[in-house]
Parts: sequence; C-alpha cells; structure tokens
Amino acid sequence: MVPALAIVTAGAIRSNVLERRALEALGASMARTRTYAELETAMFDQSEVIWRYLSGLDPDARKEFELTRQVVNYWQQRWAAELRPEEQELAIGVQQIQSQIQATADSIFRLYDSGQHEAAFRAAQRELKGRLLPALTQLNRQIYRQARESSVRGAYARLQVILADQNRILLLTLVLSIAGGLLGSWLIARGLARPLGELAGAMAVVGAGDLEHPVPVTSRDEVGELAGAFDRMRESLRQSRSDLLRLNAELEAKISQLERTQVQLVQSEKLASIGEMSAAVAHGLRNPLASLRAAAQLVLRHPNAPSASEHLSSIVQEVDRLDRRISHLLSFSRPAPFHPLRETVAHLIEGLLPAFKEQLQERGVQLQLELPPDLPEVQVDPMQLEQALLEIVTNALDAMPSGGRLRITGSSPVHDGETLVSIEVVDSGPGIPPQVLPSVCEPFFTTRPEGTGLGLAIAKRYVEQNHGRIEIVSRRGETVVRVLLPAAVRSQVAV
Repeated sequence: MVPALAIVTAGAIRSNVLERRALEALGASMARTRTYAELETAMFDQSEVIWRYLSGLDPDARKEFELTRQVVNYWQQRWAAELRPEEQELAIGVQQIQSQIQATADSIFRLYDSGQHEAAFRAAQRELKGRLLPALTQLNRQIYRQARESSVRGAYARLQVILADQNRILLLTLVLSIAGGLLGSWLIARGLARPLGELAGAMAVVGAGDLEHPVPVTSRDEVGELAGAFDRMRESLRQSRSDLLRLNAELEAKISQLERTQVQLVQSEKLASIGEMSAAVAHGLRNPLASLRAAAQLVLRHPNAPSASEHLSSIVQEVDRLDRRISHLLSFSRPAPFHPLRETVAHLIEGLLPAFKEQLQERGVQLQLELPPDLPEVQVDPMQLEQALLEIVTNALDAMPSGGRLRITGSSPVHDGETLVSIEVVDSGPGIPPQVLPSVCEPFFTTRPEGTGLGLAIAKRYVEQNHGRIEIVSRRGETVVRVLLPAAVRSQVAV
C-alpha cells in the first residue's frame, strides 16, 4: 500500500501542477481577451468621435479624437506585449487598420475644416463605414475565434494530459494493489473522470461558438476551479460580443441620423440656390422693365413728339437686352447635350471670328492670331466649345470699349505627362481687381450694369463638360483667360 500511496501522492502532485498550469494559461488567455476588448472598444470609439465631429454638433470631438488615439495606442501596446510569438501577426493586422483609421480621420478632418463637408462625409462613408469598420469587425471575429480555439485547444490538451496521468496512476495502482487498488481506482475514476468529461464536453460546446452554454462547476477542487475559470472566460467573451453588437447598433443609428441630416442640408442648399437665382433674375429684369415703362409712358403722352422714335428705339434695345439675358439664363440652367468630335482649334476659332468683325472695327480693337499649324486636335463638342470661346471673347471686347489689342494664341504644353491644348485670349483692358477675380466665374456675378453675370459661368461649365479647365490671370493693362483641354489621342474616334 505504501508504494501505491506514494504513486498516488506523486500523481496527485503532478496533476495539481498540470491543473495550475492550465489555470494560469486560461488566466493569461482571459487577460489577453479582456485587453483586446478594451482595445476594440477604443477603436470603435474613434469612429464615433469622427461622426460626432462631422455632424457639427460637437466641435470638441476632434480634441477627444486625439485622446482616444492615445488610449488606442496604450491598449494596443499592452495587448501586443501579452501575445505569444505565433500571435504577433494579429497585432500587426490591428496596427495596420488603426494606422488607416488615423490617416483616414486626418484626411476627413482636413476636408471638413476646409469647408468640404460633403466630401468629408462621403470619405467617412466610403472609408470608415464601407471599408475600415467592416475590416475591423472581420478581424475581431478572427481574433475572438482564434482566442476561443486556442483556449479550448490548450485547455483540452492539458485535460488530456491530466486524464492520461490519472489513467497511468490508476493502472499502476491496480498493478501494485490488487485488492484495495481496484476500489481506489474506481473511486478516483468516479471522482475525477466525470467532472473532467463534463468540463471537456462544455468546452467543446463553447468552442463551437455557443457562448450562452454554461460550464457546470460540480466540485470545489482544482477541476472545479478550472471549470469556474473557464466559465468566467466564457462570460467575458459573451459580454464582449454583446458590447460589440450594441456598439454596432448605436453606430448604425447615428449613421442613419447623419444621412437624414445630410438630406436636409442638401435640400436647404437647393432652396438657397433657387432663392439666389430668383433674386438675381429679379434684379436683372427690374431695371430694364422700369426703363421700358418710363419710355412707353413718354411715347403715350407725346406720340407725335420728335423724341418718340428715340424712346421707341430705346424700348427695342431694352427688349433685346432682356432677350439676351433670358437666353443666357436658359443656356446656363438647361442641361446641354454632349456630342464630342475631333476638331482643330484653328478651325473652331476661325469659324468664330466673323461674328466679331464689326465690333472689332467699331471699337478699334487690333486682333492678333497666333495658332501654330501643328497644334494637336481635341476631342470636344464643337458647339459647346464655340459658345465658351464666344463668351470669353465677348468679355474681352467689353473690357476694351475704347480700343485696344486682342490676342488669341494656341500652344501644346505637357502637364504631369499629359499633353494639353492651351487657348489663350488676352485683352489689353484695365484688368480685373484682385478682390473680384475669384468670383468672375460664379453665376450672376457681374461688375457691369448691363451684364448678366452668366457669360463666364457658361464658358466654365462647357469647358469642364469637355474635360478641360479655365484659368484667369489679370493685372493692370492685361487679362489672360486660358482654356486647357486634353489633346485627342490617336485611338480616339468621334462618339
């Protein structure tokens, strides 16, 4: 009995050591899981702070984002330090997503602070909601799944070692003590194998993903402690998953609220644009109508007066001016059809100039054309580009009522590896004041009483529809309007 007792004692000590190691391993796994839960919560808090800042309701959210970033870095470093070497790839994946979230947040903050609220919101929708948060959620699932599998595999392996050790003890006890050993082995097997089997079965259920399944604690010994520790880990994982689902639901609700707010803002901007256009149209029509009324009243009172014909002529001129303003307004407000063709700049400009022949002669404006014959062709809508150039040349002539020099040149610069075609319209007028220059292409903006404020706006719209852009440089005695269009490549054909 003494050898059997010694073997049993040694086996119990060994089992105790193995069980404590299992508990320590489970405790370390639970600590890593709790640390990552804190890191996960902090990372989702970052996105919530970004949405609060974009909503405009919390101007201090950006400062809070910096504090949240520090919290994320703290939990990230702590979690990475707790990981085993074979798990470091998970920390690298989380670090990459966090770096992308920080870079995206900085970009969104810059867009929002520069006044590009809609662009900032779209970037947040695309990068945060559409890419980074789903990627983080997917990585979270992988981490929790790996944590569960690793914990279950490790605990199960340790339990197998404990069971094997106990089996060896039982076999040796049976060999050394035939009579009493049988009874002792039966009691030991009955006292240890059943709770361990129940614990192994519970671990298998939880490892399959059922975190609601409780782990029964049927004893107060080491096996009971192991079962209790595993049940606490299961509860912690279940709570973390519940918190994650709650945070996702709150985030989706806030995103829906932001989308509704954006729709309201867009509607308000549309109404403001309609109001601005209505005010500009009313202002542009009121003065000519007043002049028409005054002239018509004079003709009615004195129909045979020598000045009656002069008043009738002024009525016709004002009607023509109103017609011109309405035509400009319709050209700006109606969507123009787009029919691109291959054209040469020289052909477009030469077809445009006859319309200005009389104005050039009446005002004494000297015309200079510098169009190299080797200019590349452009793929544009001829009608739209001709109308854009017509508006630009008309503006240039209006700037020189007492004569001057009008120069139209063409060139083919290369910008960022792309060949462009540049058309410059240069006048020798008084120039555009610096404080006015940024607004000259805005609809309804004009410095001339008889102007409509739509000429350059129409030109800008047509040039941009043909994939080009307008640049305006002005100083005293010279204004340069530059139209830049992409050169047509040889493989392009007319659409």
